[in-house]
Amino acid sequence: MKTSLVAISLPALKRALVCAAILAGLTLVSESAPAETKVKAGDPAPQVEGVDSEGKAWKLADLIGKKAVVLYFYPKDDTPGCTKQACGWRDRLENLKKDGVEIVGVSFDSPESHQKFVAKHHLNFTLVADTEGKIADAYGVRVAPGRNMARRVSFVIGLDGKVAHVTDTPSADTHLAECKESLGTLKK
Repeated sequence: MKTSLVAISLPALKRALVCAAILAGLTLVSESAPAETKVKAGDPAPQVEGVDSEGKAWKLADLIGKKAVVLYFYPKDDTPGCTKQACGWRDRLENLKKDGVEIVGVSFDSPESHQKFVAKHHLNFTLVADTEGKIADAYGVRVAPGRNMARRVSFVIGLDGKVAHVTDTPSADTHLAECKESLGTLKK
């Protein structure tokens, strides 16, 4: 009985090892922890500006000192989780406005996309178009470098312009509950 050994050339072995190393590296990158939000509770809120769904200039600085702000980032207009979150804010806005709170949603979508989203779901708060990602980058909420999409992250900003609370989770319900609780603890 003869035993057969497969002969592998040295170049083929090197190629196989390189491929294995690349696959191992890709696996480590894809399983690494999600990106961490750049802005933390207690930090001054980055002063950002953009264009709203009406095509008008919008500046966070115009609200600081006048109202508490929930600045929430979301991935995409008119998708299930984002619609649920937006409609949740819509349904709570009347009571929040009585408490001096402004809701502002931000995504990479265009002003035209925002306008359709607002009309379709009767949204009653400002949506800001961050088509270049400058606002998302200032807050550190881009899904990944080079990706034109934000993670679902909400920032509660007090009258003093400091971030009072950050919710960083995919769950729209968690954002609504945690931000509402945080707003209740802000000094009026």
